[in-house]
Amino acid sequence: MCIIFFKFDPRPVSKNAYRLILAANRDEFYHRPSKLADFWGNNNEILSGELVAHFLTTDVDSLTYLKKVSAEGHLYNGFNLIAADLSTEKGDVICYYGNRGEPEPVVLAPGTYGLSNALLETPWRKLCFGKQLFLEAVERSQALPKDVLIAQLLDVLNNEEAQLPDPAIEDQGREYVQPILNKYAAVCVRCPDYGTRTNTIILVDADGHVTFTERSMLDKDPSCWETSTHEFRLQS
Repeated sequence: MCIIFFKFDPRPVSKNAYRLILAANRDEFYHRPSKLADFWGNNNEILSGELVAHFLTTDVDSLTYLKKVSAEGHLYNGFNLIAADLSTEKGDVICYYGNRGEPEPVVLAPGTYGLSNALLETPWRKLCFGKQLFLEAVERSQALPKDVLIAQLLDVLNNEEAQLPDPAIEDQGREYVQPILNKYAAVCVRCPDYGTRTNTIILVDADGHVTFTERSMLDKDPSCWETSTHEFRLQS
């Protein structure tokens, strides 16, 4: 299970405001091999960890890409995709497609969204709880130094308070979920061999300056973490 919260405002009214604030957890078995997010591509122009390579390496726009994916969506197990075109010159567009929902992708209106192991904005209690914490941090974002905002968003992602009872989350995966329900129903999942391995924060300001912060578990040890930050400007 993973979880994502993001606020999308393509026309911020203040220079201190952000066009995009995203906070996400990647949950995975601790023993599964993985790499830290890093730059790659012909000119080291792409920053990512797990990736949707075709979209990142071509000039196709996000809606066109998701329409192509949706045509074959029925062939795959359940998945969600969020794709964005962030352009200071052309304007920002964020699109969403989940192959267990509507047959066509949608262009998202500016606003705040949450996504976990269900369709966008499915009101699981953990999602609603985490989204409220995220909103509280976002509402203070213009008044906070960037490092403080990032620290507060990391606190949101590492909240281990179980949000129970929640029949919706129990019904989705009864056999798997029941033994770990009190951990699984939190924003940050922390089980003996499975749980939150990576926190990601992405900030895009009014001028297209991007701050990408990743906090990753090391050596399969939930007490050992490494934080890295990349800063760059969006390409037009």
